[in-house]
Amino acid sequence: MSGYPGYDPKSGFEKWLDARLPIIRLGYDTFIFPTPRNLNYWWTFGGILAVILMSQIITGIILAMHYVPHVDLAFDSVQHIKRDVNFGWMLQPMHAVGASMMFLAVYIHMFRGIYYGSYKSPREVLWIVGVVIYLLMMATGFMGYVLPWGQMSFWGATVITNLFSAFPLIGESITQWLWGGFAVDDPTLNRFFSLHFVLPFAILGLVILHVWALHVPGNNNPTGVSVKNVDKDTLPFHPYYTVKDGFAIVVFLMVFVAFVFFMPDALNHPDNYIRANPLVTPPHIVPEWYYLPFYAMLRAVPNKLGGVITMFGAIAVLFVLPWLDTSKVRSMRYRPLAKLFFIIFVLACVGLGWAGAKSPTDLVFVTGTDAATGAPTGLSFLWFARILTLYYYAFFVVILPVLGLVEKPKDRPESIEKSVLKSAPKEA
Repeated sequence: MSGYPGYDPKSGFEKWLDARLPIIRLGYDTFIFPTPRNLNYWWTFGGILAVILMSQIITGIILAMHYVPHVDLAFDSVQHIKRDVNFGWMLQPMHAVGASMMFLAVYIHMFRGIYYGSYKSPREVLWIVGVVIYLLMMATGFMGYVLPWGQMSFWGATVITNLFSAFPLIGESITQWLWGGFAVDDPTLNRFFSLHFVLPFAILGLVILHVWALHVPGNNNPTGVSVKNVDKDTLPFHPYYTVKDGFAIVVFLMVFVAFVFFMPDALNHPDNYIRANPLVTPPHIVPEWYYLPFYAMLRAVPNKLGGVITMFGAIAVLFVLPWLDTSKVRSMRYRPLAKLFFIIFVLACVGLGWAGAKSPTDLVFVTGTDAATGAPTGLSFLWFARILTLYYYAFFVVILPVLGLVEKPKDRPESIEKSVLKSAPKEA
């Protein structure tokens, strides 16, 4: 590729190793990689996610050395880690807060991909691999939330695993297989601990596949215009973007560290610091914040099976997104209507998270008073969640397909170079 020469081993040892195990060539080709010269800071979250993933794996391995996956000992073992294990006071919050930071980064990463059309041809496989990574993250995070064996851990596991019983014929068998018996108990905790330990390594493998899939078509960019001249439209990933990513990683880690050292329990539910008790049900069972939008969708449907299908369908629709969006313009920067509907979509996702954290009978706002009972009336969070769930699906299934056919996009830059220099004529 012009302007980006391949790896040329210099020393005798490098030549000998390159002929047998070209690992240095792999690293060179990974970092000296032609990258669009107009990438903004929204593209740094991929690197941030890689750093947080490694932090989760390292802290997870250390915590696993001291954790005891037994219903009588799990809660105490977590307290033992935090109080008695060297640096356990730091490692356990790093792992717990790290899960939230990873989901925060992945949601920003996904919203960026949707806004700039990074799922469009020829990057469909790249997008699908990313959605698979997200699914495994959700499974890993859920199982990790069960391990402290507090009240919310136990009842969250009970509620979520019971959802599979809604499927006809095979539902009960799947639920009992997950439990390892007929209730959430010691076998369940052992299974979840084993899977929680193994799945991050599967995620790591898929991340490597994700990066490989990225290197084939190359990065998308804010304009959505393809690379036309490698010398003019691109820069080598190193040192230009390694420095930019490094700065963003440091800023993100400052937020991460602030939570670990000053607010380690701010993102956890207070009930999870109470030992699990199967005889006492918490008044309001809620999952971690990063599952709340899907929890709101689950509760929005009165039928149990319908709620489960709606919840899982919200993720399944992401797999077919590359074929639902009919527009030939990648970036919503040049699609005014699509940009407007996307902003509403982001607000709908945030609203679903808000609804998931509230009781369904609570009111979003009060419009009046019931004449008979004197109770306030208004839009309940249940109906609020139903409206937002309809918009979530409509955005993918109706809005994007229709907009691609009827919307007239703005003029786009002739090339990536011209978009940076902001000169030269433009094309439609």
